[in-house]
Amino acid sequence: MADIEKKMLVAMSGGVDSSVAAYLVREEGYFPLGVTMMLHDQDLSCTAGTHLCCTPDDIEDARVVCSTLGIPFHVVNFMDGFREKIINNFVDTYLKGQTPNPCIDCNRYMKFGRLFEMADEEGCEKVVTGHYANVEYDEKEGLYKLRRAKDVTKDQTYVLYFLSQQQLARLYFPLGRYEKSVARDIAEEAGIIVARKHDSQDICFVPDGDYAGFIEREASAKVRDALEAVSSRLEDIEKERYGKFVDTDGNILGTHKGYYHYTIGQRRGLGIPAADRLYVVDIIPEKNQVILGANDDLFTREVNAVDFNLISYPEADKFVKDSDEKQMRVTAKVRYRAKDTSGVLTLRSDGTATMLFDEPVRAVTPGQSLVVYDGDYCLGGGTITS
Repeated sequence: MADIEKKMLVAMSGGVDSSVAAYLVREEGYFPLGVTMMLHDQDLSCTAGTHLCCTPDDIEDARVVCSTLGIPFHVVNFMDGFREKIINNFVDTYLKGQTPNPCIDCNRYMKFGRLFEMADEEGCEKVVTGHYANVEYDEKEGLYKLRRAKDVTKDQTYVLYFLSQQQLARLYFPLGRYEKSVARDIAEEAGIIVARKHDSQDICFVPDGDYAGFIEREASAKVRDALEAVSSRLEDIEKERYGKFVDTDGNILGTHKGYYHYTIGQRRGLGIPAADRLYVVDIIPEKNQVILGANDDLFTREVNAVDFNLISYPEADKFVKDSDEKQMRVTAKVRYRAKDTSGVLTLRSDGTATMLFDEPVRAVTPGQSLVVYDGDYCLGGGTITS
C-alpha cells in the first residue's frame, strides 16, 4: 500500500524507463505523482517515423501508464522556459560555430530545475526519473555522489554532471541498479503498454533532423546578423552565406553552404574531392570558414572548459575558499559515447578548467561537455571551449 505521506514526483516521458521507475517507486511503498512536461509546440513533433521524445503520443502513453498503475497524472506547460533556455541556446551555439547538447541543457534547466519547483509545491520528498545512474551518500565525507549505472552501456551520468549536492539529496534513480533488458522485462510483467517501445534518439524539436534548416527557420535574423559580421555589404549577404572550405595551410578548397551546417570531426557531406579523406577540424564563424584537415589533425591532449561544476570532491568547499587552483588525477570523456581517458584536471576557482590527457583524444568539439570521473563516480564537468 502506497504511503501518501511519502510522495515522490516522477518525471514521465511516456517511455519504458520512466514508466518502470514509477512502477518501482509504487512497489517500494511510496506514493508516486506522474508528471509529463509539455516543452514545445506539438506541431514540431508530428512527423511520422521519427524517434523523438515529448510528442503528443508520448504524453498519451504516459497518461495510460499512470492509469494502469493507478497513480495521479499531470501535464505541465513548460514551453516558454524551454524556448528561452533550450531552443534559443541551441541556435545561438550553432551560430558561434559550436555544437550544443540540448538534452543536457534540458536536464539542467527543465527536468532538474522546474520539476524541483513543482515537487516543492506538491509536497514531494523526492524527484524520480528513469535515468540510468545511482546516487550514494558517503557518510565519512558527508557528500552525495553520482555513480555510474549497473548497465554501463546505458549509463547516463555524462548528461547529469551539472547536479548539485542539494539536488542529489532529493533525487532517486530506480533504474541505476538494473540492466536495460531487465527494465523491459519488468514493464512487460507489470502490463505496461510501452514495454517494447523504442528509445528516443533524435532532438525533440528538430523532427526531420535538419539542424541547419531549423536554425535558418528559427533565427533568420540572427543568421543574417552573423553573416553581416562577415560582409559589410548587404547586397553580398546571400553570396557570403556560402563561405569557404579552407585547409590547415589557408588554401581555399571549395565553397560550403553555411558554417552552421558542420561540426568538428564531420567527414560526410563535404562535397570536396580529395586524394585522402578530409574532416572538419575547425570552424571560424567570424570568417564564415570551415577548416578541413586530415584525421590526425583532430587529435589533441589539452581541452579547456568553462562553467565547471564539481559535484562531490572532498575539500570542495575548502578549494573554493582557500585556493585559486586545484589539480586532480581523473579520467574524462569529451562526448557521451567516448571512452574514459586518464589525465590531470586543473580546476580554477572561477569555474574554468583544463584537462591534460595522457594520450590524445579525437574530435574535441566546443559546445559539448568535458565530464570527469574517479573510477565509477562522476565528479562533475563543464562546457568545452577549445
